Amino acid sequence: MVSHIGLVGLGKMGNNMRERLRRGGIEVTGYDPRPEVSDVASLADLVATLPADRRVVWVMVPAGDPTRGVVQELGTLLGEGDVVVEGGNSHYPEDQARAAELAERGVGYVDVGVSGGVWGLENGYGLMCGGDATHVEALMPVFDALRPEGPREEGFVHAGEVGAGHFAKMVHNGIEYGLMQAYAEGYELLAAKKEIVTDVHGTMKAWMRGTVVRSWLLDLMVKALEEDPALAAIDDWVDDSGEGRWTVDEAIDNAVPLPVISAALFARFASRQEESPAMKAVAALRQQFGGHAVKPAQ
Repeated sequence: MVSHIGLVGLGKMGNNMRERLRRGGIEVTGYDPRPEVSDVASLADLVATLPADRRVVWVMVPAGDPTRGVVQELGTLLGEGDVVVEGGNSHYPEDQARAAELAERGVGYVDVGVSGGVWGLENGYGLMCGGDATHVEALMPVFDALRPEGPREEGFVHAGEVGAGHFAKMVHNGIEYGLMQAYAEGYELLAAKKEIVTDVHGTMKAWMRGTVVRSWLLDLMVKALEEDPALAAIDDWVDDSGEGRWTVDEAIDNAVPLPVISAALFARFASRQEESPAMKAVAALRQQFGGHAVKPAQ
């Protein structure tokens, strides 16, 4: 079983993951280009600190070129029996290609979709992984340290072969788009009827217990309104980080109707064209759960 890992990327989530792992009894050597947060000076130094019998390096950097570059360099540093864990939001076909390349050197590959945002240090992270069962079993102490307390199956899943973890996270994020959009549109309609609903924040807060629409996202919506009742401090411009588009692409390829998720994605596009109270709410939610950047109101 794995008890010491390397962690590449000590940003908003990676730094908190390092701390949660250490609290859970896992030894972590972290690397980041910023020396003030890094435990070592380079990827080579990180690999050198790991147990020789099975070196495990978890990559937690932005999807795309940053991830590709780190995994390629690790491929030159690791060897037979070692494992790379890719915990970013990569597109699942890339996982399959990376796994095949690393396998030529005898290096295993596990992809993990990680949910929990900036709150994961205290609440734990929802984990969806894909890869060989032998690698996943060896990594269970790491996964158990990161996941929320409670039954393992309610915060962790071995979803399937390589690529399954990021595919599951892609769908998870597509659902997230739809949920946020529904709360945001409800907020806008409540706010539009000020002559009837004089306490919009209180109305949404009253939904937090006992109602069928209660959720953590609703809690964060209420928190955002407590901090800024009119959401006046942020612009209604909302980014999309890729997973929503990939989800809709997969739906088209598989002839699966996704009207809610598709509409939520298109609403984000609309947010970049004109002012929208609903999109202010979506922007506020993304900032609350993930620490995502927002634009200040003009």
